Amino acid sequence: MFTKVSRFIGEVKGELRKANWPWESDPKIKGIKKYKELVDSTVVVLIATILLAGFVTFWDFFLTQVVFFLTKLGG
Repeated sequence: MFTKVSRFIGEVKGELRKANWPWESDPKIKGIKKYKELVDSTVVVLIATILLAGFVTFWDFFLTQVVFFLTKLGG
């Protein structure tokens, strides 16, 4: 049991070393510049989320008004 857990942890560490992390590995780069890719990706996700929320809100409002109009028209 212990050997399986130990081997699993070793494999996880090996895979994590292969991963491409969203920050610079160069120790000379300091501060926010080190996390430029991470910050840029976060900004893109936030903008996309805001645009999608606006799109969904617009269509929800529009379709609500259409249904309201149609129900008033029929009744």
